[in-house]
Amino acid sequence: LLLLLNSPHNIITMADSSSSTIEPLSDGTQQPPPSSSAKQPLNDNTSNYLIQVSDTLPSHHEIQQFLTASNCGAISTFTGITRDNFAGKKVTALSYEGYTPMAIKELKNLCCDAHVKYPNVARMVAVHILGDCPVGEASVVVGSSSPHRREAIACTEYLIDELKGRVPIWKKEIYEGDEESVWKENVEWKDGRRRRVMVKEES
Repeated sequence: LLLLLNSPHNIITMADSSSSTIEPLSDGTQQPPPSSSAKQPLNDNTSNYLIQVSDTLPSHHEIQQFLTASNCGAISTFTGITRDNFAGKKVTALSYEGYTPMAIKELKNLCCDAHVKYPNVARMVAVHILGDCPVGEASVVVGSSSPHRREAIACTEYLIDELKGRVPIWKKEIYEGDEESVWKENVEWKDGRRRRVMVKEES
């Protein structure tokens, strides 16, 4: 199930009237303050999301091609890959389950929230696999593009951190040999402490 979402609903970002200076970015370029036009709903050219939850992921080329925009000089992506170990156990694969309609809805909400937080980001990707994911294969990809690298990198980090805590997708670690496979808790760090976000219980 693949959704290409252009301006899913009006997103309004308010300009900070107290900010009138131009701050240089770390690469030396000038970052202008938000213009008064930021008070208006974002138009179709500034809100483009690629959202997918299925048994396959788009290719790296497809993702890069989607994120490419003529007004953007930076693309940032994160790819989560199945590793072969956990707590001294040999992992052979991960298996993901989720409620697809709810997962897609939450990914859409996540992208909307990210766009308010990072208004200069032009495009975003949030895709996740369902089913088995062998060692070395990608299970999730998030990414964003923006005029400068700082906002793209920050937005991408925000997307993966929030996805892990908000989207109803659970993973089961499959171990080598006779080790019992287990559904993993989705535990993230928040405010310097570990928080339990979602736990899938066996029926």
